[in-house]
Amino acid sequence: MSENNQNNAQNAQQPVFQIVRIYSKDVSLETPNSPAVFQAAWKPELKVEFDSKTTKITDDQYEVCLRVTVTCKNGEHTAFLCEVNQAGVFMLRNLSAEAMDYLLGATAPNVLFPYAREFISSLVARATFPQLNLSPINFEALYRARKDQQAQEAQKAAQEKKDEPVA
Repeated sequence: MSENNQNNAQNAQQPVFQIVRIYSKDVSLETPNSPAVFQAAWKPELKVEFDSKTTKITDDQYEVCLRVTVTCKNGEHTAFLCEVNQAGVFMLRNLSAEAMDYLLGATAPNVLFPYAREFISSLVARATFPQLNLSPINFEALYRARKDQQAQEAQKAAQEKKDEPVA
């Protein structure tokens, strides 16, 4: 085998995690109590929710969609509700199931969040509300915490099954 063919064969077996495309999938901003909300003293209460969903597209491409929803109440009234579904297509090849799970569950959302964060900030500013800077989210820590919780639940279920009386 020639050296070039050997290099190509080795490269074909190398692990791959590649961003193919990043895009906004769905965006909305609602200001249900405008213009009255602009007349009240500004004492906002923010609630930020997020989740991600992974969809397999091809054998080696996956779409990860990060949904970030920000609800801002001013007193008893909703000032705004902003939701961004920021998505990306990622290529994963020659990786273990564990590595793929981690990359899709932690790394991809970490890649997508700055885009969603900027989009939300821009939308809120365009609605003439004060500047909104969402704090960074450590999706890797959240991923590890979720995995630890799943392991504890599985261990507890196994223990309960073991402790069941045999009939």
